[in-house]
Amino acid sequence: MKAEKNLFVQRTRRGKGVSFGFVFFIENTMKQNFFQDREFWSALWRLWLPMALLQLVFSLLNLVSVMMVGQLGETAVAAVGLANQIMFLCQLLLFGVGSGAAIFVAQFWGKHDIKNIRRVLGICLGLGLLGAAIFSFIALVIPDLALGVYTRDPAVIALGGEYLRISGLSYFAIAISTSYAITLRSTGNVRLPVTMSILALIFGALLSFALIFGEWGFPALGVRGSAIGATIARLIECTLLLFVAYSTRSAAAASLRELTRFNVAFLASVLKNVIPVTLNEILWSLGISVYSLIYARIGTASVAAVSIAATIEMLAYVPFIGLANSAAVLIGNRIGADEERQAFDYARRFMLLVIAVSVFVGSAIFLSADPVLGFYKIDATTRHLARNVLTIMAFALIKASNMMLIVGILRAGGDTRASALIDVSPLWLVGLPAAALGAFVFDLPVYWVFALTISDEACKVILASWRVISKKWIRNLARQHGEVAL
Repeated sequence: MKAEKNLFVQRTRRGKGVSFGFVFFIENTMKQNFFQDREFWSALWRLWLPMALLQLVFSLLNLVSVMMVGQLGETAVAAVGLANQIMFLCQLLLFGVGSGAAIFVAQFWGKHDIKNIRRVLGICLGLGLLGAAIFSFIALVIPDLALGVYTRDPAVIALGGEYLRISGLSYFAIAISTSYAITLRSTGNVRLPVTMSILALIFGALLSFALIFGEWGFPALGVRGSAIGATIARLIECTLLLFVAYSTRSAAAASLRELTRFNVAFLASVLKNVIPVTLNEILWSLGISVYSLIYARIGTASVAAVSIAATIEMLAYVPFIGLANSAAVLIGNRIGADEERQAFDYARRFMLLVIAVSVFVGSAIFLSADPVLGFYKIDATTRHLARNVLTIMAFALIKASNMMLIVGILRAGGDTRASALIDVSPLWLVGLPAAALGAFVFDLPVYWVFALTISDEACKVILASWRVISKKWIRNLARQHGEVAL
């Protein structure tokens, strides 16, 4: 491993720079029996398949939900899209807390340290519920004020406010589900919780359909019906996940005493890594939310077009989310088990995988855009905008590589500060200024503004690739912090 790193350094010093280092990185990976490591592929398949399946079902049902709301017109699509920005912010906060905690859980699982896993779960749960309380207040008490940040259209604000007042009831359930799901996933317990989540999501979609259009004896509630269906699905999902966690006596089956049995030193050691990830997600989500604000200021048709494209993008990212989450678990487990060389080898394999899958998925987005848009009852202008956004999206799947590099590799290795800087800085210093100039100074159409947002992703992939190749991201947190619990 040291000789390999020295060879890389020597070659890059000859003037080849980052690009040569990356090529050497990939070539070296291909030479090491990439397709012949049965243990790697078996572990990947066990993790990736159920996680990708859950994300697929979630994305498909979200797409169907937007299509159902799309039958109510552009105003309804825009209202639900902007209202979901509040939930998006909440979920990303929870994801940040959970991702920070998952670093420890995966590494402690590599050591089979159940006591510390449950302590980390307790910290994750407490922080998640605190965040959910803040966003529930926004959704239930001041929804119109929150939506007014994104748009000045009174019809969109009124309709979106109705949606938020209902969906805000589910935020505490989402916080609990996220904490337990991440713990189960990081300890290799994937299939049962995924099955429970899928069942809950399907039930919610069917209920939303009935309540939106007044089918099967239910009243036709329109946008409110969509919110009710989604909220009930989240409550059912939380209940089923807790049932699975405790009935199977999993690593997440912690008592209240086990969840709170940690001292200040252990709390500080966990927060030292959780806080950078959480701040990363907050700043990143705020940046993405500002993108939505820019689209909304261009016009209702523009935000409707981007909302439609975003649901398709979510579906396209199914394999990448599964791969990134699988990478985080497998790499974290290897580091926790003191197998750092194998962790680096896994990182290289995952980078190759994400590049290969990107080509396939990008082609699928480009070829399927017109048929998918045909399901929406939108005018020609919105359809034209959405088609162009999807075309750019198809050729800009560099974002998938960044998901793997930052979430799947750097964070899994405990390199939370560097990964946060790499993820956030280009967004605020490059992407947002470029999008704002395009929209408000040069008056570009929304699809060119969307294209300008890709500039920050290009910066990230260069910085993140260099960090991964350097190996400075590999940090054994389980070994460093496992002895300070009591």
